[in-house]
Amino acid sequence: MNFLLISIACSVAVSVLLKLARKNGIGLTQAVAVNYPVAALLSLVFLKPDWHNWQSALLPQSWLLALLGVLLPSVFVIMGRAAEQAGIVKADAAQRLSLFLPVLAAFVLFGETLSSNKIIGIALAFAALCCLLYKGRGSAAAKGSAPLLLGVWAGYGVIDILLKQLSKTAATADYLSVMFALAALLMAGYLVVRRQKWSRRDIGGGILLGCLNFTNILFYLKAHKAFKDDPTLVFTAMNMGVIVTGTLVGTLLLREKISAVNVAGIVLALAAVACLSYWPQLAAWLGM
Repeated sequence: MNFLLISIACSVAVSVLLKLARKNGIGLTQAVAVNYPVAALLSLVFLKPDWHNWQSALLPQSWLLALLGVLLPSVFVIMGRAAEQAGIVKADAAQRLSLFLPVLAAFVLFGETLSSNKIIGIALAFAALCCLLYKGRGSAAAKGSAPLLLGVWAGYGVIDILLKQLSKTAATADYLSVMFALAALLMAGYLVVRRQKWSRRDIGGGILLGCLNFTNILFYLKAHKAFKDDPTLVFTAMNMGVIVTGTLVGTLLLREKISAVNVAGIVLALAAVACLSYWPQLAAWLGM
């Protein structure tokens, strides 16, 4: 569970950094572009991938690496455009509701057994999502943004599924460095086409973002390895943990307001994770 806690903390830190980027004069696209080569470098330094048998290690999973290398920066760009056109609330809702796809994949693709506690936990998780993403009236999406929101929903859901598949391989260190390098190349090409201007703050923000992003993905993969037979737990706990922690950080540190419905969502999210993680203890305590 420690792997998940570290991943959740880094993911929330990334969200806070992205939220405060513009206020601090950091170009969001430029920072994301810097983040990928930094993450690739960190994977080389700390994970020390073995390139002696790179053909046998990388070629069988080349499709997986190519998809992740393309999707990671592409979905970010789509997310940015969705936030501009539909608003941050709707874009964030689309991202979090993508939980449906990896949970479905856990049973369809990864052979997880559907038990009563998982049904209860998943139901509580989606109820919590609805409550946590509730913002009241006045947050309707702009016209024409539906394809972008669909792209965010599908993109993040597919990325979660692909990362789970990546966690099943032995050469994780090799794959991470290649994945980040491919994303860096694609993002660099995008910036060249857009002719973006740079500043020192963009680079500094990108370095910090790269460190957090690398740690987040690394420990997310470690969590999947630790709970290799229970992907639903990782998918749900990660999403619920990020939303709950992000809501608390936004309320306590950034002075954002939350409603009673949002508070109910936090309680439901904790109940969902408890059902998925500690069902034997809960069942014994409830006399079931």
